[in-house]
Amino acid sequence: MAFKIKKGILYFLLVLLALTCMLPFALMMINATRTGADIVSGFTFIPGKALKENWDTVFDYFNLFKGIWNSVLVSVPATLLCAYFSTLTAYGLAFYEFKGNKVVFGAILAFMMIPGQLSLIGFYQLCTKLHLVNSYIPLIIPAIAAPGTVFFLRQYILSSLPKSLIEAARIDGASEIYSFHKIVTPIVAPAVATMGIMAFIGNWNSYLLPMILINKTDKMTLPVMMATLKASNHINSNQGAIYLSVAISIIPILLVFVAFSKYIISSVSAGAIKE
Repeated sequence: MAFKIKKGILYFLLVLLALTCMLPFALMMINATRTGADIVSGFTFIPGKALKENWDTVFDYFNLFKGIWNSVLVSVPATLLCAYFSTLTAYGLAFYEFKGNKVVFGAILAFMMIPGQLSLIGFYQLCTKLHLVNSYIPLIIPAIAAPGTVFFLRQYILSSLPKSLIEAARIDGASEIYSFHKIVTPIVAPAVATMGIMAFIGNWNSYLLPMILINKTDKMTLPVMMATLKASNHINSNQGAIYLSVAISIIPILLVFVAFSKYIISSVSAGAIKE
């Protein structure tokens, strides 16, 4: 009986925590249907009737779907390249003994502590000399070098991948690239999925660098386009439109999370069964 009471309390607390976490999303969806005056007057759980008005306001300032497509063109390649090459780098640092291994790893740790904004001016000057302004290349290629992702994956590989497994594959005649794709990648898939989700969110929400490098309206990513709405003179009356654009902008993030979270859940389930 006492166990059931404790279990009931635990479930109640978990449900309460879930509702608390979902509250901001619910308010965002509701405010997307309200006018700016209604939002200023206070919050409510009753949807408004200004959804079409907010929709028209958003498209008066920019093409929302064009912004989403531009963000997809940047976020998807940057995330895929970051996940692949970070895993490859982490595997090399974890299992290959070469001169300078510790130096390279130390440099990665050092770069993790340096804010990216410090190199922003020099990076812009470099892109200007290479004629890469208003191009997506400076937004995609540098995203491959992700020190935090490499560090996390290296530690995960060392803790979850037995070195004897790779050595056995070498004895059987497997090439290094074959071992990486067929043995290493499936084992570290949960960690790659986790960092892939984080990388996609970071690239999707990136604002400062696209704002500086992209000057053409038709090439602006979604966060930059949304900033034009926030910076308008009618921000008080456009609050509903802002909530609507934000609500639509998180849909791709939710889709990516749903698509990749299954790898994380399957890994947890496999570990529980094994134990």
